[in-house]
Amino acid sequence: MTHADTAPPAYFARPDGLRLAYRHSRGVGPTIVFLPGYMSDMEGGKAVALHDWARGQGRAMLRLDYAGNGASEGRFVDGTLASWRDDVLLLIDRLVEGPVVLVGSSMGGWLALLVALARPDRVAGIVGIAAAPDFTIWGFTDADKALLHTEGRIEEPTPYGDQPYVTTLAFWQSGQALLLLEDDIAIDCPVRLLHGQCDPDVPWDIALQTAGRLRSSDVQTLLIKDGDHRLSRDSDIAVLIRTVASLLDI
Repeated sequence: MTHADTAPPAYFARPDGLRLAYRHSRGVGPTIVFLPGYMSDMEGGKAVALHDWARGQGRAMLRLDYAGNGASEGRFVDGTLASWRDDVLLLIDRLVEGPVVLVGSSMGGWLALLVALARPDRVAGIVGIAAAPDFTIWGFTDADKALLHTEGRIEEPTPYGDQPYVTTLAFWQSGQALLLLEDDIAIDCPVRLLHGQCDPDVPWDIALQTAGRLRSSDVQTLLIKDGDHRLSRDSDIAVLIRTVASLLDI
């Protein structure tokens, strides 16, 4: 059972003054860093459940909201893949000592790979939950891309919330500049990729493509046959916790 924190989050100011919201618990071993998906935040069920477990085990953990998401300041539509990567790097560099284990959900899985490439000496392991690298390629039709270039944004309904799913041209262009699956991914730490085979949003073969591109020899992919995109059932969260736990003491 998960529970959201009742105390307000802490804030850290970016160089431009915009404040990023986070929740940081100290503990032993590598710090677990949870990276939410697109239009998600640090109060999601998986993030909260993992943080509850980490606290109970005396493990360090950092949750955060990218600028324009959740409790962080800024406008969502001003964010790009690169700017959100930089938000993560800033908080890791300034708040966390020692190694980190990155846990990225959907787009957060893409960000986890980008963060590991930027800080190879800090990242001790990665767990992807329906990780979605390169979704600016396979997640958009030619009609979508044409609309982005003519209108500057796309708004679509989403089953995951009340607000429409907004993609800006700037975000799409940022993703196109940070593609990973077209070449080897120079990451050497252990990587675990969890993916539901009933995921309607990120095809499960993306996990296999990612595993094949990673330079690391310690890569495992776990396909959950009846799993959806969120992988937020109690059974899915139990798998996530076991997977994260297995990376903390390698």
